[in-house]
Amino acid sequence: MSTFAKPENALKRAEELVNVGQKQAALQALHDLITSKRHRAWQKPLERIMFKYVELCVDMRKGRFAKDGLIQYRIVCQQVNVNSLEEVIKYFLKLSTERAEQAQAAAAEVVLDVDDLEAEKRPEDLMLSYVSAEKGKERNDRELVTPWFKFLWETYRTCLEILRNNSKLESLYAMTAHKAFQFCLQYKRTTEFRRLCEILRNHLTNLNKYRDQRDRPELSLPETLQLYTETRFEQLKVATELELWQEAFRSVEDIHGLMSLVKKVPKPQLMAAYYAKLTKIFQVAGSHLYHAYTWYKLYNLQRNYNKNLTAKDQQLMASAVVLATLAIEPFDRKFGAGHFENELEKEKSQRMGSLLTFSFDLKKEAVPALSRSALLSEIVSKGLLAYVPQEVKDLYSLLETEFHPLDLATRLEPLLAKLADIGDSLSPASPVPEVRPQEYVAALQKVTTAKLLAQLSSVYQTVRITHLCKLIPFGDFGYIEKVAVDAIKYGFLPAKIDHKMGTVRFGIQDLESDRIKNHLVILARRLNKAVSLIHPEAADDKGKGKARSVAELSERILKEHKLALVRKVIIERRKEDAERSALEQERLEEEKRLQKEALAHEAERKRQAQDAHRRQEERIKAEIAEKEEAEAQALLAAQAAKKGGKKNLEKVLKKEGGKLNKRQLMEEALTESIRERQELERKLSKLSKTMDYFERAKRERERPLLLEAFKQRQQDDEVYYNQQQEELARESQEQHAKDLKEKHRLTRMLGDKSTFEEQVVDRRRGEFERLKREREERLAEARELRKQERAQRRKMEYYRRQEEERVRKEREEEEARKREEDEKKRAEEEERLRKLDEIAARQREREAETQRRAQEERERLLKEEREKPAKFVPPSLRGKATAEPAARAAPSEDRWERPRPAAGDRDTAPAAPAAAAVSEDKWRPRGAREPVSSREPLPARSDDRPAPAPGKFVPAHLRRPGADSAAAAPPPARPADGERPSGGYVPPSRRAAGSSAYPSRDREEPRGGSRSRW
Repeated sequence: MSTFAKPENALKRAEELVNVGQKQAALQALHDLITSKRHRAWQKPLERIMFKYVELCVDMRKGRFAKDGLIQYRIVCQQVNVNSLEEVIKYFLKLSTERAEQAQAAAAEVVLDVDDLEAEKRPEDLMLSYVSAEKGKERNDRELVTPWFKFLWETYRTCLEILRNNSKLESLYAMTAHKAFQFCLQYKRTTEFRRLCEILRNHLTNLNKYRDQRDRPELSLPETLQLYTETRFEQLKVATELELWQEAFRSVEDIHGLMSLVKKVPKPQLMAAYYAKLTKIFQVAGSHLYHAYTWYKLYNLQRNYNKNLTAKDQQLMASAVVLATLAIEPFDRKFGAGHFENELEKEKSQRMGSLLTFSFDLKKEAVPALSRSALLSEIVSKGLLAYVPQEVKDLYSLLETEFHPLDLATRLEPLLAKLADIGDSLSPASPVPEVRPQEYVAALQKVTTAKLLAQLSSVYQTVRITHLCKLIPFGDFGYIEKVAVDAIKYGFLPAKIDHKMGTVRFGIQDLESDRIKNHLVILARRLNKAVSLIHPEAADDKGKGKARSVAELSERILKEHKLALVRKVIIERRKEDAERSALEQERLEEEKRLQKEALAHEAERKRQAQDAHRRQEERIKAEIAEKEEAEAQALLAAQAAKKGGKKNLEKVLKKEGGKLNKRQLMEEALTESIRERQELERKLSKLSKTMDYFERAKRERERPLLLEAFKQRQQDDEVYYNQQQEELARESQEQHAKDLKEKHRLTRMLGDKSTFEEQVVDRRRGEFERLKREREERLAEARELRKQERAQRRKMEYYRRQEEERVRKEREEEEARKREEDEKKRAEEEERLRKLDEIAARQREREAETQRRAQEERERLLKEEREKPAKFVPPSLRGKATAEPAARAAPSEDRWERPRPAAGDRDTAPAAPAAAAVSEDKWRPRGAREPVSSREPLPARSDDRPAPAPGKFVPAHLRRPGADSAAAAPPPARPADGERPSGGYVPPSRRAAGSSAYPSRDREEPRGGSRSRW
């Protein structure tokens, strides 16, 4: 951590670092100075340091550093000079705003910086469009504008956090909040606006929660209340302009809550703006009842307090009140709801009533009930119908007083068409810019439909749907059915719709209907009266029993009511205990979290401080070493320049072995300086004695001369004074005589001067009146021109909104159509894939079944082959039987058959005994067999059987090897790897000697060198 004796040194050091491009080091140096405990007293240089500090924070976008520095500076100057903190924060906000605007201008310049205006796209733009979905302007905004907007938003949050709940900074707090609102409005930052409103609510909540805070603002003071109220009204205004209706309603609740804290009603001008915004909010929300009440409150407020309200404005506002009231649905939506829903609706109604009437009484009875009938009676009693146009009066008469079940809609339709002509703009003195009665046409049509159905139900029992559609030209039967269902649902109309018969039946004839219920009640009363006349004693007993039951019931009701009250108190107490415990638990958890964060932050701060201190010490040591070396060099040069210094230096160097030692040089220099000072003091002492002698002798000689000169000076002054007095008296007499002559001369011109003055004043007064009239005429013309421009601008804005709405609807319809086509294609694709999966599953099942059957067939054949009994061979023929297969065996270790020997070989081969033939034919394991090449050739078969006739078929086991001409043919070539011999039938005449009629099978190995037929 850098330590500076004076704050100016830190500022100078920071400027030097900035000049060499080390802004981070400069910022760190200023931050260390501001947060150090050494400079906790306010000084004027600290303000300049803070200006430089916030400049560096803005340049580097270090919001965290700025917040820490401003908090420390607030602690320093809060009790001494608050104006300095205000100047620093204003400068901080100014810099942040300017940098954000510069970034936005730079982004616009980047977008406009195009070399070829005729080219559609640049190559780099095309490449970026393929790898990114962002456009050029969006990318520039994200890279250039967004970081500065984020920093500006963080700046507003930081300033509000620093200035909150401080009575000395409340004006700056309000100014910062207004600037933050304008930032959100200018750049359409809806998310930041919601967060800003939540921040202001939390600040007000903490202000009421911690009442023992130092320098806490007092809301009871008029200035403080005015600032907080204006801030909340600005919040409401911005919320309505951003069309954040939920946030606007919460702002209305904030205003009401703020006024509830101080139990004061705002000024009429603010209340007018309050009700004007509420009308828009309730209109957007579709709450016609609260919308009408808001208009009624606004009308009464303007009529009582607005002295500049014109007759036209009063007529338009009265029309809006009456139309809004008539647009309220004639049935109550609480009909048929449960107890819980009724309680919620009741609480909502009371809450809205308190907002509209600005009542601060917490009792439920203090809030009036809001209903359509009550508002209509209030309008009639106050005489509002006398101020509305004739069309509005006719509407009121048709809907509320007259009875026209067959032509109510036809009478009302032309009046609704004329409502658009009634609307107009209001004067600037009104808080509402204009009144548009055409906005109530849809609601009035719905009310007219409900009223017409109610009047038809009192006249007709059944009406055809086609006839009903003719009576109500506002829409098709779907619209009428929707209104009728709502009216039936909420108990306004008893009816049933029969689509099969195409009729609407009014008056439901069942036990739950009002007519049947009334008839049954009358019948029961009359029967009771007849029984009492026939048996009066039974009536008396029944009356006494009824009285006792009523008394017991009253006692029980009272007891249950007390129990319910006790239970309610217990439940409320439990709720309060639970909330208190939850708040306490939350507070403890928050304290633990803050302690952990504080410990971690403190540990990190200590570590950073230790590192900075260590680096600072190392730097200081290095600087001290360099400084000592430089001082030693300078001292050496100074010693060499002095008389005898060279000799002294040679002595020191000789004493220190030729090395440069600053300590010895300093000691030698000190000794030399002491010696020179003593010599100088001796010389001065001698000189002072000499000067004292000369001074004393001089004063003794000049004393008599000074006395003589003083006496002569006194005489000269007296003579000069007398001459001056005589000259002044003479000049005064002469001047008095001249003034008298001048007075007599000017007295004669006094009348002419008065006449001339009156003429000049009259001329200038006339010129002033003429200029004043011309100025008023110019102002009137300019006012009328602005009024026309404003009307034209509003009209164009209305057309633009209508066009945007049309385009939006077309776009939504196109998107819906595309979604339906995509869903249809997706369903068809899923169905096709499902069928393919079923086909593949069936194919796999068939293949698995085929494989299973083939496996079973192979296992069966192998089993039959193993179970087949061997053929019996007599002992005399065993040698012959075994010699022939051995001769046919192949001379290799593969699975193919061995070629048979030629006839000559068979005749010359020695005959082997039968036992040897049998042993050779015996099966042995593959590992125990000897190679075919090492075996001896099999003995030839001696057979005296005659040769078969040519062309005659001879079985294979009876053929004589080598009998035909093909016996000397070479053996067949061995098939290549992976090949198999043909499995077709070979006639005996074409078979080669030693070949087999059937090819050998795979995975079979001949036993004993050849395959046995046994």
